[in-house]
Amino acid sequence: MLIFKGRQMKDSIGINHEVKQQLLTFLLGFVSENKSEKFSRYIENRTRQVTIVLEDIFQPHNASAVLRSCDCFGIQDVHIIENKNKYEVNPDVALGSSKWLSLYRYNKNENNTVSCLESLKKKGYRIIATTPDNNDFTPDNLPLDPKFALVFGTEMKGLSGEALALADEFIRVPMVGFTESLNISVSAAILLFTLTERIMKSTIDWQVHEEERTDILLSWARHVVKKSSLLEKEFFKKMEDPGRSM
Repeated sequence: MLIFKGRQMKDSIGINHEVKQQLLTFLLGFVSENKSEKFSRYIENRTRQVTIVLEDIFQPHNASAVLRSCDCFGIQDVHIIENKNKYEVNPDVALGSSKWLSLYRYNKNENNTVSCLESLKKKGYRIIATTPDNNDFTPDNLPLDPKFALVFGTEMKGLSGEALALADEFIRVPMVGFTESLNISVSAAILLFTLTERIMKSTIDWQVHEEERTDILLSWARHVVKKSSLLEKEFFKKMEDPGRSM
């Protein structure tokens, strides 16, 4: 399910692209010039070439730090598996990053790990398990194409057996000290920094496409425009009745 900080608008489902663009233009009229310029700049670096999956993360500090890293490095989608632990965001750590991301929660099935990863596979994602126990790839040599999902497990136990079984490949952060693993938020930041830098320098078509851009920009505008839901209602009423004043 797609969540934008608890706000479930039309999310442009059932609206054609032309109308979406008109709605976006309308809402941007209520956005400051400075914020609108940031929207235009930051959307250029958004990607779905890589996505993040968090399996049963139970420490709000780490969970929120991962969201912050995703926003910083241009990752748009985060998939959250809630088998035993409910995903909680610490606002002091996330610093509002969650409102710029598309968060997908999986908590309806008996085994949400399987449903999440199988869904991503159907969408063409390779499943890359993050683990210090496998030498498949490092962030420096992981193949960047086709697109892939980095899966992170709990701080204490790592990834579940189901996640490991569904993995197509494995990745680790090379370490030379006695400590066997990194904090999940640190590991995510290191992987995302290296991988997104490589992706953006590559010839891969990694940027979000036009219609995706419009949907993302709409979600951003909805978060910064006061009473955006009321304004949208007026927009659609105006479309149905062109003579109506806004």
